[in-house]
Amino acid sequence: MKLSYDIYICGVGGQGIIKAGEIIGWAAMKEGMDVVMSEIHGMAQRGGVVSTDVRIGQAKGTIIPSGHADLMMAFEPLEALRAIDKIRKDAHLIVNLTPIPPFNINAGEYPPVDEIIEKLRRFSGNVYAFDADRVALEAGHPLSTNMAILGAATAMPDFPLSQDAIIESMKANLPSKLFKVNLKAFNRGFMSLEG
Repeated sequence: MKLSYDIYICGVGGQGIIKAGEIIGWAAMKEGMDVVMSEIHGMAQRGGVVSTDVRIGQAKGTIIPSGHADLMMAFEPLEALRAIDKIRKDAHLIVNLTPIPPFNINAGEYPPVDEIIEKLRRFSGNVYAFDADRVALEAGHPLSTNMAILGAATAMPDFPLSQDAIIESMKANLPSKLFKVNLKAFNRGFMSLEG
């Protein structure tokens, strides 16, 4: 039996990866669960690789060992593929379909997104890919993509936290003026997976 539920969150700077991890971590603590986190920051500007490991339960250490993540929340498709070694073969993957080519790759060299998703599906049959950026725009704010992805993750059957716990954490950890639009993006992300 696994002692922890491990969530690997990855993407590029400016996508709200660390904030999504903080919201999950706060919700876990409020529900009385043990939680540890670690963050890796690439370049301090939009475009550098960023990842967060969130370990809920009796984890040994803050970094998820290779092959142990139960869930990957990928805010950028190529970053999901680059981090594939972090997840278990039966892990769930939530992948945003909107590419953000890294500064060291020309746009013409970026692999087609459908090829990336196909490679991810060969690794795990539990891949849910959707246009989280579009969901965020439809909710009213382009920077709420992270909450759309978090909503989809919360709808996963084995996600260890309730929808209410995540929403309460959003209230506590987001600026009040942005809560409603982020909640709308979260709910749309949740419904996109449920529906």
